[in-house]
Amino acid sequence: MKHRNTFGFIGNLIWPQLIKTNIGKLITTCATAKTCTNNDESRYYAHLLQDSIARKSVSEAKRIHTHMIENILRVGTFLENRLIDLHLKYGNVEDARQVFDKMTERDISSWNTLIGGYAKIGVVDFARELFDRMPERDEVSWNTIIGCYAKHGYGKEALKLFSQMKLADMKVNHFTFGSVLSACACMEALDDGEQVHLHAIKTGFDLDVVVGSALIDMYAKCEKIEDARGVFDKMLERDVVLWTSMISGYARCGHGKEGFELFRMMNQAGMKTSQFIFASVLSSCANLLALEQGKQLHVHVIRSGFESNGYVGSALVDMYAKCSIIEDAKQIFHGMPKQDAVSWTAMIGGCTENGQAGEALKLFYQMQKSVVKMDHFALANVLSACSCETALDYGKQVHTHIFKIGFEMSPFVGSALLDMYAKCGSIEDAHQLQNEMTRPDGVSWNALIAGYVRKGDNLKALMLFGQMRHEGLQPDQFTFVCILSAAASLASLKQGKQIHGYIIRSKLDSNIFVGSALIDMYAKCGSIEDARHVFNKVPGRDGILWNAMIVGYALNGCGKEAIHLFESMLQAGMKPDEITFIGVLSACSHAGLVNEGRDYFVSMSQNHCIAPKAKHYACMIDLVGRAGLLNEARDLIDKMPFKSDTIIWGALLSACRIHGNTELAKQAAEWLFELEPENATTYVLLSNIYAAAGRWDDVSKVRKMMKERGVTKTPGYSWIEVKNRMHTFMVHDRSHPETEEIYAALKGLAGQMKEAGYVPDTNFVFYDVEGENKENILYYHSEKLAVVFGIISTPPGTPIRVVNNLRVCGDCHAAIKVLSKIAQRYIVLRDANRFHHFKDGMCSCGNYW
Repeated sequence: MKHRNTFGFIGNLIWPQLIKTNIGKLITTCATAKTCTNNDESRYYAHLLQDSIARKSVSEAKRIHTHMIENILRVGTFLENRLIDLHLKYGNVEDARQVFDKMTERDISSWNTLIGGYAKIGVVDFARELFDRMPERDEVSWNTIIGCYAKHGYGKEALKLFSQMKLADMKVNHFTFGSVLSACACMEALDDGEQVHLHAIKTGFDLDVVVGSALIDMYAKCEKIEDARGVFDKMLERDVVLWTSMISGYARCGHGKEGFELFRMMNQAGMKTSQFIFASVLSSCANLLALEQGKQLHVHVIRSGFESNGYVGSALVDMYAKCSIIEDAKQIFHGMPKQDAVSWTAMIGGCTENGQAGEALKLFYQMQKSVVKMDHFALANVLSACSCETALDYGKQVHTHIFKIGFEMSPFVGSALLDMYAKCGSIEDAHQLQNEMTRPDGVSWNALIAGYVRKGDNLKALMLFGQMRHEGLQPDQFTFVCILSAAASLASLKQGKQIHGYIIRSKLDSNIFVGSALIDMYAKCGSIEDARHVFNKVPGRDGILWNAMIVGYALNGCGKEAIHLFESMLQAGMKPDEITFIGVLSACSHAGLVNEGRDYFVSMSQNHCIAPKAKHYACMIDLVGRAGLLNEARDLIDKMPFKSDTIIWGALLSACRIHGNTELAKQAAEWLFELEPENATTYVLLSNIYAAAGRWDDVSKVRKMMKERGVTKTPGYSWIEVKNRMHTFMVHDRSHPETEEIYAALKGLAGQMKEAGYVPDTNFVFYDVEGENKENILYYHSEKLAVVFGIISTPPGTPIRVVNNLRVCGDCHAAIKVLSKIAQRYIVLRDANRFHHFKDGMCSCGNYW
């Protein structure tokens, strides 16, 4: 009793001055009261700790708690939970974890609070580790971990946990549905989203405004805007968030007009316009490049008093930047009362999109010096600004900064970093970065696959695609577009068809972008019938799809089919663009349709208000040049409204090669030497033109010039896919394991070819050697080796598909025509310019190439 009264006396003296007294002195004073009981001392320190927490004095609370632990004083679970929460509110996750680890007793709230802290900053692994260790869980535990996975891009794991939560007989609520639907939205997992929707209906949550908003967002991100509108129309109650979700959905799906109409309806319904509504409608303007509507909305923003709102200001910056009015965007940004992370991100992104990478980096450094906390969106935008080979050093500096501020664990930033390294050509660094990621997401895989495709390592890209699927990640439209490009570059029809099968199973075969990529793949594999079949099946065809099919026809020499499709496009009410006319003019060129090409070229400006650009003039020069109208080609160059570039002079030089015009070829080559002195193609073409004319002294001069300038000729090679393997051949190649069989077969076929009328065309030997040697050189060109290998390695009647990286020579063209008849094979040859389809001794080009 004596001890307790003594401490009570000291405590009564101290307690009224708790707020004013220096905490260090107070602890020392209390510590000297050795006559008190442990319970009394615990009680007073607990009061002291509670007061520090209430005043949000983190340092005081930390010191008091440390003192209590060191002196084995009872703190109490409730107070320690509050202390964990206080640390987390100020971002002190490590301090919160220390409190948690030293707790003698923990309740569910202790676990949930710390899991929530890890979830907030995106440290998913630590959050899951705690969740798995929990002795018991409640609905908050499940909602927190599901929300953590959904928020940070781990949608599949969120869905798996949702299933486990239901099996654990836990009650779901609107928070659960909100998180799970958000996961479905991010993954564009429509099937899963529809299942969650059904569960919401069964449990009576489908009419909840929070769940309704999440459903609208999910359907919109899965490009099912009609279903999103169906949810919106069924809602009995509509708050601002619901209206915002629907308007944002229209903006996301490119239905800006419907978004504007809904905005008008919202105003008529008497709903108060919020900052989010303005931002969504401005986003619609930005995506539609609807500058005039954006300006009108800007006036409405000013009248509504939202001009100084940071969220709306950021949307205005984004709208003007995307409409390429970057100076107005800068003016709004610099005029904002306070720039937050969103506005900085919008401005940095705007400069990036408008080709002002230097300005974007400058803003990034300014943002670092400001009081604004860097977020992953700003970091992703500045990494995008560094995504070119000349900016790799800047990208590495940003990477260093990311590491310093602890954002390297963020999946969003990690994917942006990987994408930056891949686009800068540093694919090894990109791959290493992915290997270091705990759980690479679909965005990371897409960036890496795209990097390898961009580098030209298409086999590696295909291998990564297989690895991605093995890891259990679902490819999306971006994955398929990218990997189809890899299959197209390799002309691997078998791989392309397998990918098409995956696309059908993923229910993405009706996607416009995937459909266009499929058409492109089939066209570049020489299977134009399959390309047309895809075109016919895709619903809601847009200009991209029409263009892909027209260009595909052009590439395969189907000029009349391309023109017929173009006319059908016009009849369907579709507006052609610059790419459409490149396809149409190329088709005319490959098919020798000179008059039609002239008419379409004139119609561009007269009927469709499209000013012809360099590529269109190049198509016309190629068209008339191939037809032998070289003077008309030269006149076209002289009359162009802009300075001629390498594309123009390259087209003229190619036409001179066909018709042996050495003088005009020399003029074209001199321009090309000046514009692009390191390009070997010009030297080789000019040398070959001189060789064909027997001007061997000039051939020597060109080759000497190449040597003096350090220009190296690109070696010609051909490849063929047999039994899932790519087989590559060069001229006189003896590196293949079946070389002896190939050469023996070729020797055996040579006699049959001559009997069928084949005569080696020695004009295509560009070396000053004797006639017999010239014939030997011709026999072992890479195209012939690849075709013969295809004949001996595949069953009779199997189509043979060969790709050549350069232009097929005239002798190989004549030889393969004869081989197609002798071997009774359909042979498809793709060279650098076009396709040749050989059958029964005939070629689809009609010898016009």
